[in-house]
Amino acid sequence: MLGLPLHSDIDGYFEMELIIEQILTYVVVFILVLITIIIYIRKQKKSSKIVEQKIAQAKIDGLHEPVSLHPVVDVNGCIQTGACIMACPEKDILGIVNGKATTINASQCIGHGACFHACPTEAISLCIGTEKRGVELPHVNENFESNVHGISIAGELGGMGLIKNAVEQGKQAVEHIAKLIPKSHNADFDLLVIGAGPAGISATLTAKKHKLKAICLEQDTLGGTVFTFPRSKIVMTSPMDLPLYGKVKLYETSKGELLKIWEDAIQKNEIEVAEKTKVESINQENGHFIVNTKNGKQYSTKHVLLAIGRRGTPRKLNIKGEESEKVAYRLLEPEDIANKKIMVVGGGDSAIESAMLLMDNNEVSLSYRKDSFTRLKPKNREKILESIEKNKLNILYNTSPVEINKDNIILKSYLDNNTQVIENDLIYIFAGGELPSEFLKKIGLRITKKFGDAVLKH
Repeated sequence: MLGLPLHSDIDGYFEMELIIEQILTYVVVFILVLITIIIYIRKQKKSSKIVEQKIAQAKIDGLHEPVSLHPVVDVNGCIQTGACIMACPEKDILGIVNGKATTINASQCIGHGACFHACPTEAISLCIGTEKRGVELPHVNENFESNVHGISIAGELGGMGLIKNAVEQGKQAVEHIAKLIPKSHNADFDLLVIGAGPAGISATLTAKKHKLKAICLEQDTLGGTVFTFPRSKIVMTSPMDLPLYGKVKLYETSKGELLKIWEDAIQKNEIEVAEKTKVESINQENGHFIVNTKNGKQYSTKHVLLAIGRRGTPRKLNIKGEESEKVAYRLLEPEDIANKKIMVVGGGDSAIESAMLLMDNNEVSLSYRKDSFTRLKPKNREKILESIEKNKLNILYNTSPVEINKDNIILKSYLDNNTQVIENDLIYIFAGGELPSEFLKKIGLRITKKFGDAVLKH
C-alpha cells in the first residue's frame, strides 16, 4: 500500500487542474473581449475619420454651417445608437465622430425633425440660427400666437419650412384659435388665413372642421412656394395628416401630385381660397382686424393667421431693363420652353435645378458672381459638374448682369471689370427672396434675430 497516492492528494490534484482550466478560460475570454474591443475601437476610429473627412469637405463646399432649422446634439446625452442617422431621410446631415453624433452638411438640413424624435436619450434639439449667423423670425409663443393679440403665425415664416411640419403647425394653430373665437362678434369672418401653402391649407381645413367662418388669401396661386417649383421637381416629404382629408403617405412626389391632393381636399370641403389676392395692410378696428388687399378688396376678421413664406418677394438685381417681360423669377413649365437662348442668374439649388431642366431643349448660360458653386445639395453638385463636363451648360463664373436689353444681356466680370454682350431671349433670376420685414413691422409684429435658439427641445 506504500506507493499509492492518498485520497486527499488526488482531490487536490483535480482541484488544481480545475483552477488552471478556469484561469485559462478567463484568459481566453479576456483575450477575445480585448480583441473585440480593439476591432471595435479601430472600426470606430475608421468611421470617425470618414465622417471627419466629410465634415472637412462640407466646410470646403460651404455646407457645414447651418442656414435654417438644424439639429444640435448634447454630447453629454448622446450614447451613439445611430438612431438619429437612420431616421434622417436626407444623406450625410448627421454622422458620428469619437462616439458622439455631430452635423456634417448642416446647411442641407430641411428641419423635418426625424432625428429629434428618434433620439432615445433626448439629446437632440432643433435650433435656428447660429452664434455666427443670425436668422430673423417674428416672435411666437407655444400656441403660435404673435406679440399682437389676434394674429398667429405658422409654417415657414415661423421657422418651419418642411411640408409635414408646416401642415401640423397650421392645424395646431387653428385648434388653439378655435378656443378663442367668441360665438358672436362684429367681423365678417372668424378667421382670415394669409397664404395658401401647406400651413395655410391645413389651417383653413382645420377652421372648416371647427365650423369657423374662414377665408384664405393667396398673393399667387394655390400651393404657395410649392407651386413655384418646376413641374418635375421632386418634393421630399414624409407622411402627414391633412385635416378633413386623412393620412397622406408621400416620400417622393411631384409638385403636380401634391397640388392635386390639396385641390381635392379644398374642393371636397368647399374651402374658399382667393388667389391673386395680395394683402397690403392689416389694421385693428373695433376689436377686430381690417385686411386690405392690392386689388382693392377689404375683409374684416376676428383673427388672422399668417402662413406666408419667409422669402416674401423675390430679390431683384435693380439693374436697367429688369422690368422687361423676358425676365422671370421662377420657372413654372420648363417642358414648354424650347429653342431659346436662356440666361439663368444665380448659384443656388433653384438656379442649378432650373438650368438643368432647360438645357436639353435650349441654349442655356448660367451667370454666377462667385468662382465656384457653394451650398449645393450633393445630387445637384454631381449633376451640374456632369453637365459642365458634357458642355450642356455655359457657366460664366465671377459675373453679374448689369443691363438687360430686348435681344441681349450685358454681363460684368468681377475679375477685370470688363463687360460682355450675350444674345438672349429669356432671363431667369434666382437671387433669393427678402423677408417681408416692413410689412410685418407695419402690422406691429416683433422681429427678433435667433442665434442658435432652440425651436424644439425636450
